[in-house]
Amino acid sequence: MTKAARGTRSFRGEEAAAWQRVRRHAVPRWMIEQATERRLAGDWRGACAVAGVDVAFDPAAVAERHGAEVAAAVEDDLAHFAPDLLRWHLPRTTPWNGTLAVGRIVVLAEYRTRLGGPGPALYVTTPPVLDGTQRLTLHLGRPDAKHDARRWRDGRAWLTSRHLWDVRHAGELRLRVGGGERAPFFTRDGRLLAEGDLPAADPGRDDPVAHAEWVTLLHERGQVEAALAAAGIHLDRREQVVRGWAWGSLTYWLETLPLNLAMLERETAHLAEATGERHFEIVHGFGSGVALERASGEGTLRVSTARAGGGVRLPDLCWRRPPDLDLLRHGRITADRLHPLVSAALFPDLAPGAGPAGPPDPEPPAPVRVRCRGEWHLVSSGEGVLRMPHSDAERRRERAMRAFGGAVAGCFAVGDAWTSGRGRLPKELRRQRRDLFRRVQYGDTPGVLRMLDAGMDPHVRDGDLRTLLHGLASLDHVPLLPRLLEAGVDLEARDDRGRTPLMAAVYGHGPEPLVRALLNAGARTDVVDVDGWSLSDVIRRTRRGDLRFLRDQVDREHPGIGRPQDDW
Repeated sequence: MTKAARGTRSFRGEEAAAWQRVRRHAVPRWMIEQATERRLAGDWRGACAVAGVDVAFDPAAVAERHGAEVAAAVEDDLAHFAPDLLRWHLPRTTPWNGTLAVGRIVVLAEYRTRLGGPGPALYVTTPPVLDGTQRLTLHLGRPDAKHDARRWRDGRAWLTSRHLWDVRHAGELRLRVGGGERAPFFTRDGRLLAEGDLPAADPGRDDPVAHAEWVTLLHERGQVEAALAAAGIHLDRREQVVRGWAWGSLTYWLETLPLNLAMLERETAHLAEATGERHFEIVHGFGSGVALERASGEGTLRVSTARAGGGVRLPDLCWRRPPDLDLLRHGRITADRLHPLVSAALFPDLAPGAGPAGPPDPEPPAPVRVRCRGEWHLVSSGEGVLRMPHSDAERRRERAMRAFGGAVAGCFAVGDAWTSGRGRLPKELRRQRRDLFRRVQYGDTPGVLRMLDAGMDPHVRDGDLRTLLHGLASLDHVPLLPRLLEAGVDLEARDDRGRTPLMAAVYGHGPEPLVRALLNAGARTDVVDVDGWSLSDVIRRTRRGDLRFLRDQVDREHPGIGRPQDDW
């Protein structure tokens, strides 16, 4: 094993832990269950609504605009569209952040007109910003050719991946990850193979599953050149440095990336046939990547350093080992925690469990032990506050000490850190807080409500000083906003970037009704963040035409606020 491969072990362990949190929160069980119920009932629009997918076209007008044949094909695809499955598979910024990759176009299907010419495409766009709404938008047509040419070219790479959204093809996932009768490293019923059952030498391509296991084992041991050779991929050594956010040698990056080398040749061949492209790019992290080229006329796949704009960006599921299989291999999750369509595809003989399938529901906050004045006290969220075993007189004394600059410790220090976002918290309280704000981040409104119903303190702030009000751009504000205001959550609280909940809603592309609801609740409009941006500045920068009323109001009531436009 090379030094580079040994150095990536801890990185991969951290990445697995991050993916575990994504799989726990990103597509909650209630979403899978309700979207499936509505899809099976023939209500594809209801399934989209449950899964946070906005439909940006009128299905009734498709026949008039594109013809009856196209309308019939679109209707058939939509009847088998599983938006919750698509959300499960969509690329994420990083597993540590877990939010959907921003500004992507994902082309699901393309249609031909009655005369055989190119017709409309069914495609999805991902959210425009990193920290904001996680809603998707479903379109039928073509995006602006001038502004979206590059994103469209990358998005067409999804045309060969119907198994990621179409229930008729969902079972193909096992084949697409390198499997056949079974998934690599597992039996058909989901049991992990013992080390002695794995190949000790190259079994050849006549046994594709064992061959995929062999190539993966070589790669994981750091024998990247042997793994490439076994997979039939040529390593181009003309330029050895991968440029981008983090420089490094080409072989180092090939060892570090969670590549599914056994499938790269087949995946790029499918894409070349479907799109006519021969140059592809694997982008990992913030701009670093490697290039893949299918040599014309010989079918050889070459890997080299990436050049800016030189190739079509490969979807993650076309080049990386599936996070689900990696998590299962390392014992991070069990098969019953997967999306039911995913587990059924990977493990066709897996017996259904006694309990519900899918990611777990939120748990009631458990009491946490805190060292206080030489004793162990139990602190817990309950009845909407952080409860601690101290009398009102003791609380008043601690507040007085704090007012005169005295230090607080024990339970009171934990209480301050919990509601201010600053200071240290016990490990279990950090986990509870992270669980809550992960559900906020991914738009899990029912999960947040369930945690509040279980007694979670609504005044908690995360490590970036954000309150639950700051996360409303990702949530359904109708049930949450009145509840949080009634609990006394500060409408003008500032996060570490100086943004109030209203400003966070504008930055995060929160819907216009949310912005109006915050204004009606009394949110101030004369606010600027730490960079000096006002609300009207942010609206102009994000080109939010739906908030012109607020921009005009701020300009009228607070002229000159914010940064001069020539300073932008």
